[in-house]
Amino acid sequence: MLSDSNFPIALLLTLIAGLSTGLGGVIVLLTGKFSTKTLSFALGFSAGVMLFISMTELFAEARASLGSAFGERTGLLYTVLAFFAGIALIALIDNLIPSKDNPHEYSAAPSEDGAVPDSTGLMRLGLFSVIAIAIHNFPEGMATFVSAMESPRTGISIAVAVAIHNIPEGIMVAIPIYYATRKKGKAVGNAFLSGLAEPVGGVVGYLLLSRIFDQSLNGTVLAVVAGIMTYIALDELLPSAEKFGHHHLSIIGVIAGMAVMAASMILI
Repeated sequence: MLSDSNFPIALLLTLIAGLSTGLGGVIVLLTGKFSTKTLSFALGFSAGVMLFISMTELFAEARASLGSAFGERTGLLYTVLAFFAGIALIALIDNLIPSKDNPHEYSAAPSEDGAVPDSTGLMRLGLFSVIAIAIHNFPEGMATFVSAMESPRTGISIAVAVAIHNIPEGIMVAIPIYYATRKKGKAVGNAFLSGLAEPVGGVVGYLLLSRIFDQSLNGTVLAVVAGIMTYIALDELLPSAEKFGHHHLSIIGVIAGMAVMAASMILI
């Protein structure tokens, strides 16, 4: 049973964590021009963030929760099944989108002056990223909110960690949209929009799931989200980064993204 007296602090922490995606958009707003090298690195960086979070944080937490609920061996089995269910879900959504409307089915090879000819493809990539991040922020917000309701101190720690990794996710949303439209306001607005799913998820979790939210449900949600994020990183972000013709920069971005998330986990 959660304490209603902690509702204001839980809502505030979840809101701050979610809107940190907007800080990534603000970084785009304050930055001047973006080259294809910057875009390639940024997409690689975001892929690194998603992969590292999925495999070292979300999957591990899901395994621990489901292991506690069902036993270590059965819990691992359920974690793996939920992980691949997440991959299957986002793959199904991806394949239901016609190729001409698919955000990663475009030619992004830069011209001699560094311009990207297919701005429509980049715009779709950015909007798809908004949806993808909103999907993963929803259960993340739910977990942050419920944790803060149980213990504000624990909620603060989780909110800070979430906020740190939401910033590069905001950059991931804002850069393709800015590159496609050259409108910084639109890029920042969409970055903030993707983060709003976090407090919404928190409130929905409180209203609908607070009485039934247990280790098994928490672990299942985390594993599904880990699968979704892994698919996005491997099928969306990395191929998009490679198409800008800067292979080594995109890989350096992946490693940098992983390193930043590793450092945040150690320091917090």
